[in-house]
Amino acid sequence: MSLSLRQLKYFVAAAEAGTIAQAAAREHVSQSTIALAIGELERTLGVQLFIRQRAKGLTVTQAGAAVLADARPLLGHAEELVASARSLGGQLSGRLSVGCYTTLAPFLLPKVLEAFAAEHPMVELGFVEGSQVDLQHKLLDGTCEVALLYELDLQPGIHHEPLYRTRPHVLLPRTSPLAFRPPVSLHDLADEPMIMLDYPPSKHYFTQLLDAVGIRPRVRHTTRSFEMVRSLVARGLGYSLLIQRPASGVSYEGLPLAECEIRERVPNMPVLLAWPARAQLTRRARAFVDHCRRTLSTEGIRSVT
Repeated sequence: MSLSLRQLKYFVAAAEAGTIAQAAAREHVSQSTIALAIGELERTLGVQLFIRQRAKGLTVTQAGAAVLADARPLLGHAEELVASARSLGGQLSGRLSVGCYTTLAPFLLPKVLEAFAAEHPMVELGFVEGSQVDLQHKLLDGTCEVALLYELDLQPGIHHEPLYRTRPHVLLPRTSPLAFRPPVSLHDLADEPMIMLDYPPSKHYFTQLLDAVGIRPRVRHTTRSFEMVRSLVARGLGYSLLIQRPASGVSYEGLPLAECEIRERVPNMPVLLAWPARAQLTRRARAFVDHCRRTLSTEGIRSVT
């Protein structure tokens, strides 16, 4: 079998760019070089990797998607091999892409980016944000190596381990009478309007949480924005349920908010570190996993006590 890293690299570039022309520009080679490499790869593997349409560019086939999911980590390991050889066993280097659930990202990623860069300054640490479903797709197709997620709607083929556990809380305007006598019973909110965070799968999670204690929420407004939830609650338009707690205690407008413990027994929410079960992590990714185990394992202590 004659298969080269160059062919895989140009295939991945074409899949991500969507056209031969854009892939060629990205890789600083001619369009014929990209097309030839893809053709050679298709003949070697015996599958069609793209559907080629003049007006629409390239569409990855089902077989192509499977090859793409294997090609990305393979190229990552090849890059690591070169970087390790050049450093003669010294510092880790190369690029590492990390995924993080969107509403969790502002609370974890800045400190992780700063601390990890201090430990491994030669590693170029990038990140992508998204929903639980988006990030698991990115893990499985090799777009990112590891991700920080909640323990919700996990797909087959995803290995995960808990970092810490946190607890949902009630968000109220500071003017609410309930804000002055926490913990708050969810039953005291049964007839109140709710501001629902709907960034998948948060709506499903909070609806299930309320259903478990016999409450059907009266949803007044729904939004995908964490800060929009806080701003609407601060204006007195309803209550909400959230997991993460900003340190400020105020909305974007500067209006005060009350974050109250829930009186009922509700399950804690684990925050996970996840990666594809079949993947062999690069040294960069293993270093990131070890870093998160050391630095994030106590993040949820205050939230669950």
